[in-house]
Amino acid sequence: NRNTIPSIFSKTVARHPDKPALVYEATGETWTFSQLDQISNAVAHWALSQGWTSGDVVALFMESRPLQVALWLGLAKVGVEAALINFNLRRDSLLHCVGVSASRALVFGAELADAVSEVSFSLSATMVRFSTGDLSPDQMAALKCHPLDSILASAPRHPPPCTVSKGFSDRLFYIYTSGTTGLPKAAIVVHSRYYRIAAFGYHSFRMRPDDVIYDCLPLYHSAGNIMGVGQCLIHGLTVVVKKKFSASRFWEDCIKHNCTVVQYIGEICRYLLSQPVRPSERQHRVRLAVGNGLRPSVWEAFMERFGVKQIGEFYGATECNCSIANMDGKVGACGFNSRILPNVYPIRLVKVNEETMELVRDKQGLCVPCQPGEPGLLVGRINQEDPLRRFDGYASQDATRKKIAYNVFKKNDSAYLSGDVLVMDELGYMYFRDRSGDTFRWKGENVSTTEVEGTLSSLLGQTDVAVFGVNVPGVEGKAGMAAIADSTGNFNCNSFLKEVQHALPPYARPVFLRISPCVDTTGEERSPDPIHFLLRFQTNYFCKPSLTNCKYESIKKEMHLFF
Repeated sequence: NRNTIPSIFSKTVARHPDKPALVYEATGETWTFSQLDQISNAVAHWALSQGWTSGDVVALFMESRPLQVALWLGLAKVGVEAALINFNLRRDSLLHCVGVSASRALVFGAELADAVSEVSFSLSATMVRFSTGDLSPDQMAALKCHPLDSILASAPRHPPPCTVSKGFSDRLFYIYTSGTTGLPKAAIVVHSRYYRIAAFGYHSFRMRPDDVIYDCLPLYHSAGNIMGVGQCLIHGLTVVVKKKFSASRFWEDCIKHNCTVVQYIGEICRYLLSQPVRPSERQHRVRLAVGNGLRPSVWEAFMERFGVKQIGEFYGATECNCSIANMDGKVGACGFNSRILPNVYPIRLVKVNEETMELVRDKQGLCVPCQPGEPGLLVGRINQEDPLRRFDGYASQDATRKKIAYNVFKKNDSAYLSGDVLVMDELGYMYFRDRSGDTFRWKGENVSTTEVEGTLSSLLGQTDVAVFGVNVPGVEGKAGMAAIADSTGNFNCNSFLKEVQHALPPYARPVFLRISPCVDTTGEERSPDPIHFLLRFQTNYFCKPSLTNCKYESIKKEMHLFF
């Protein structure tokens, strides 16, 4: 199949060239489908002028904006693959993501110039740099970058010459996932996967051609870029791109742009519920909210207060072959798979040791399926000839191998390991249980304890550090707790927190610190002490475990946590 996302998009443009495709909420700027096509053509010509060829990679590092879509789409028109980098990353994590993709160039937004400056001398000397946005000539000279906006303004806007021979099974771009251990992994997104995820959302939740989607999720993630923007490129919907989520502006934005569909992660719905009641929250036209991570207690309250008639909850990672959707609004369920015809979509919950995440096998060496009510690891049978079942893996072959198990359903087969433990009920509805491995989820992002431990230990001169997630009542996900060894009693919390703010993205910064003479990393110390004294340091808390339960409960009654 020689279809690609650019070829499908060209058909969308032909159907309604003058319809609004992308609206940039920050400025009100609107791009029609023809304009998006022309700007992406300019990007394609620019890429060719750089000498890049099919299979080359260009890193994109910027906050959400329509140009980000035009960049990766235009690069794809000539076979060049974008690496979509999380704009929260700094220093080592940023360098890792640029390096693991083997990018030949870096395109960054002016708003991230300081982050690029921090790693400028560590970037490859052969990596050409381009900036978009307002930077002075002196700043560009210091960063050794070229002004992309003026380059694109003078580039041809007609379609580029057809010089590539890519198809549905070829690489489109890379999206980074935190995974279960270590630094972010570059997940490969092929053209068919992009199409499948977008079509999955459109048909599962009964979207309509005249829908307007409010997309306040980052475009470096599949939820914002594929589930959201994909509806524009594939199905011709208008998408409003919000640079950053704002709880106070959410419903006003929806009214202003006549939005009918919104995207969420669980935290967004809770933030909206915590806002004061205002008239706009019932004056919108939103009928559908699509996303994941919505807690049952928030689910019904969200629908009732804001008058949203349908919740489209789904489960799936960028690279997985076992996505599921809750198509009929079963409260709390992240998806459904038929128990009557399970082989139609060959995914399973299989028994696993939840401490080690080792698969449990029977006498024949096969995995053991879970019964209703039993927690199990979600796996999906791999079939590289089937777009629904293929697993394209990561830029790193070693990372790819770790996500594949063999002899799962039958002898000599292979399956993708999701890393997530779910539970299925008697009817086939699935419910999220927990994310396995050394990760926890906070503020809509997966946090790698290995990565955070390494960063904190480096900041503290290789001091022993243990990082884990702790439950906070009434809050989705787990907040980061860092246990730090300080045998001298000289730990300086204020200076440490300043360094952390430069070294880690906001979602990965520990919310709680726990200081003790030594840190046990065997597992015992990772269980949080129930007695903590919380002192506010901007958006962080210092925890001291030397209080009695009685005094702790007395203090806790007078405290309020703001995350």
